[in-house]
Amino acid sequence: MPDAKSAFKQYYAQLLQGVHDPMLSTIFPQASDTYTAVVARAKARFPQIVALAKEVRSLKEECIPRLDELVQTASESLKYGGAKVYYAYTAGDALKIIGEIVGAGKVIVSGKTMTGEEIKLRHHLESLRNEFWETDVGAFLQQIRKERPMHPVVPAIHISREESARQLSKLLGREIPTEPSIQVREIREFLREKFFKADIGVTGCNVLAAEEGSIFLLENEGNIRMASSTPPVHIVLVGIEKVVPNIYDALKVANVTWTYAGFSWLTYLSIIGGPSNTSDIELTRVYGATGPKEVHVVFLDNGRSTIAKDLLLKEALYCVRCGGCYFECPVYRLTAGHYGYDYVGGIGAVGTAYISGGFERAAPIAYTCLRCGRCKEVCPVSIDVPALNIELRKRIVNMAKS
Repeated sequence: MPDAKSAFKQYYAQLLQGVHDPMLSTIFPQASDTYTAVVARAKARFPQIVALAKEVRSLKEECIPRLDELVQTASESLKYGGAKVYYAYTAGDALKIIGEIVGAGKVIVSGKTMTGEEIKLRHHLESLRNEFWETDVGAFLQQIRKERPMHPVVPAIHISREESARQLSKLLGREIPTEPSIQVREIREFLREKFFKADIGVTGCNVLAAEEGSIFLLENEGNIRMASSTPPVHIVLVGIEKVVPNIYDALKVANVTWTYAGFSWLTYLSIIGGPSNTSDIELTRVYGATGPKEVHVVFLDNGRSTIAKDLLLKEALYCVRCGGCYFECPVYRLTAGHYGYDYVGGIGAVGTAYISGGFERAAPIAYTCLRCGRCKEVCPVSIDVPALNIELRKRIVNMAKS
């Protein structure tokens, strides 16, 4: 972990790299304008979503103080459905648990998961001599470039079609043109072999209904559905803040998430409650039918319970990961997405401080925030990111004085 001075130095070097990259400085404003337009269209088509977002805000206010209770209920429900459940207090605990489930010499396919990025799951499983593939198109490109995602919904937003063609040509050993439809076809053909060869499927979780033990997975590509249903073992890594009381609440969160992410419709909504099973022979329940034989659910704390008990910072856990605040942030647009650590942008400062990077890495992020409030205006749950960063600044100063 770098000290505060070196963390600032590294961070601002990254910011300047983004600012002075002519290609990125063109891509990001265009992407931001596109996002604003598609969300406006989605909200115009479904005007009731604004009121629903306010309900989700109230729901999060109710749930965050009850995380222990909700996770306990969810654990019991998941076990009833045949899943195996674990609680990881730290990133190290999660890596140990998942490493023991996976073992070595396996082929792993993963749906896009920010919690996986948070604990460096791919790197850990690869170190155990496993073959690991991201299967979201953007996350796949980000993986072969050996870099972190630039956005939670569109992780490869910073990669041009020319650069993706270069990377794919290098990986596949033949010339791949710059036409996106051809590139997607090549990625599809490459990954479908991996899906059917895979021993393990890894996914995150967008929201989890405690009473029913229902894991919600939202996507458009179909890769998460493949990763969660084709391999014999499915591992779910879920941050404890994603748990809500019941399936009706979960549907509200899911609807708000995909709409504010810019989708007027969602191609795939998967709801998973345990391993595949059948009762078709004399009504005898047998687990391991067509889909996975095993489902392992790992609840990840890793600092979240500390934030949940913090009266001033708990609001950071209300985030539904729609990604809208990034595109509205003038710093994020100007620096081509280099604004942050694992959890980028102004909303990422609290997560960096308490979850994935420590106060040394959080300090430059908190002090980069312009406090303009554009993020709060577009946030479906009205998180006051400027206020969070002001509070972080106060704590950073007090720590420096002590």
